[in-house]
Amino acid sequence: MISVGQALDLVFDLAQPMPVETVPLGCAAGRVLAGPVAAKRDQPPFAASAMDGYALRDADATPGARLRVIGEAAAGCRFAGAVPAGACVRIFTGAPVPDGADRVVIQEDVTRDGDHITLGARLDKGRHIRAAGGDFAAGTQITGPRVLRPADLALMAAMNIAEVPVSRQPTVALIATGNELVMPGETPGDDQIIASNSFGLAAMITAAGAQARMLPIARDNAASLANSFALAQGADLIVTIGGASVGDHDLVADVAATLGMDRAFYKIAMRPGKPLMAGRLNGAAMLGLPGNPVSSMVCGHLFILPLLRAMLGFAPRPAPRATARLSADLPANGPREHYMRARLSDTGIAPFQRQDSALLSVLADADALLVRPANDGARRAGETVEYVAI
Repeated sequence: MISVGQALDLVFDLAQPMPVETVPLGCAAGRVLAGPVAAKRDQPPFAASAMDGYALRDADATPGARLRVIGEAAAGCRFAGAVPAGACVRIFTGAPVPDGADRVVIQEDVTRDGDHITLGARLDKGRHIRAAGGDFAAGTQITGPRVLRPADLALMAAMNIAEVPVSRQPTVALIATGNELVMPGETPGDDQIIASNSFGLAAMITAAGAQARMLPIARDNAASLANSFALAQGADLIVTIGGASVGDHDLVADVAATLGMDRAFYKIAMRPGKPLMAGRLNGAAMLGLPGNPVSSMVCGHLFILPLLRAMLGFAPRPAPRATARLSADLPANGPREHYMRARLSDTGIAPFQRQDSALLSVLADADALLVRPANDGARRAGETVEYVAI
């Protein structure tokens, strides 16, 4: 068996960066920016009023001054002339500041009488003008890789960027295996269970910015598995679920080998998830996950998600870890790195009592995987431990 870190390094070796494609800005949310984009104009493109009020010369902004109103400037409709001494222009937020004006007196500090205004006794000291290019200048770049958030799209729109270069979304083929499986909604036989892993992994993969293809369940015979691998052609990553161990009905490794799989490793010193297999099959990366539901989901967090990020152009990195204080004592750990289902609270982090890798209800109640290093000694409440958020 190899360590989790060694396995992850080998998994990253399987990552092939996705090609770049160009999509309309309106379709770019959640995609990964693949290259720099640059602003095509300044923002604001002109000196703009930050308030509703009156644009005038700062030299005229004295308490009690009486000024003549010579026009109006609104957003999208500038005042064409210049503001001379002793005059002002009614102006609204976002409107271009007229030539000659270098201050906006807010309307609350003004009394208007016809085409004249009188400034109040106590004037706001701000000039209330947004300088041209004060937000960004033409040529300012947004660089990748980065997952494009709503704020990024708003910024790009203001930069007058209509199309965005993004990494193509990896296609992940999911193959659940086993005679015991039926799909949700079907009537299982007395010895069958409902296939669940594919649905959890598909949701995880989709949230990571990839496209999940759930293929028909492969039965425990070579012909059915070979047919499933054929249906997976064209995928960037093939993920099998179950059948990766060494039992008489665990055929994934043998069938994949006959189809030309170049195996990178098999078995990891971790729990849950020991019988994990990885390699390359017909140009696609391949991960063979254990069939226990919690094992497959934990492997998804630790291996599938980091692999997908690497394929999308991010630097290869393990799942991010954080620290918290234990809120309960823990006995010593064994020789395998243990990812314990746990819950975070105001008092710290506590693992669930039941850690069986078949218990989906426990996983659904967990929001963290508490990481126990191999051969870690007993821990006392209050000690700091690492965890992976899930």
